[in-house]
Amino acid sequence: MTKKKLPTIKAEYLPGGAKRQELLDQVPGYLQSPGADQGTKHLFCLEVLKLTETEYLEALNKATNGGVMEAAWN
Repeated sequence: MTKKKLPTIKAEYLPGGAKRQELLDQVPGYLQSPGADQGTKHLFCLEVLKLTETEYLEALNKATNGGVMEAAWN
């Protein structure tokens, strides 16, 4: 069985890149969109977009309108 090749992104969207914030601003919309399950989206964000866990959790919190933080506190 062959392993699928992961897509790559341009260097300007990687950490430290000029357009990194632009990418980070789009992630909450991606997380809200229908399609793949959240586990798959989580792996995509970490492995392809090179988000840190903190960046991912911040995007997830924005996508749920603060629901992640509220659930953590209650």
